[in-house]
Amino acid sequence: MNKTKLTLIFLIINFLGLWFGTLLMNNGPQSEWYFNLSKAPWTPPGWVFGTAWTIIMICFSIYLGDLFSKNNTKNIQLAFIIQFILNVSWNYVFFNQHLVSLGLIVLLLLNVVLYYFFFSLKKNMTTMRFLLLPYMVWMSIATSLNLYILIHN
Repeated sequence: MNKTKLTLIFLIINFLGLWFGTLLMNNGPQSEWYFNLSKAPWTPPGWVFGTAWTIIMICFSIYLGDLFSKNNTKNIQLAFIIQFILNVSWNYVFFNQHLVSLGLIVLLLLNVVLYYFFFSLKKNMTTMRFLLLPYMVWMSIATSLNLYILIHN
């Protein structure tokens, strides 16, 4: 399949994943539980999350479209599926079930998968892999926010 079609498919899959993750959040950031948590001073305002995830999923979908058009292996497919499950499940684990420790573990595993994409596949994706940087930076921020909540609550 060509890169453009794959990119469109990944845009649909990734944005459906964001939508599904939102459904799993219960009331998410508007919940009384989250409102009463001690949050990190560097917690961004709410609008930043939607903007960040939009940019991340566009960049990630372009990256995946290029990657899968060049190197569509079972390992890469599995890495994508694991990434998808971890990304969507964090919303349920953290916001719905209030399992802050497990949420941190999910984020750490998600970081591992992203680093796999960035470092292990660099031979095939020399410049396109830099489209992963927004996702990797955001995951670092999310991990620090989750860790702060774990330590201070």
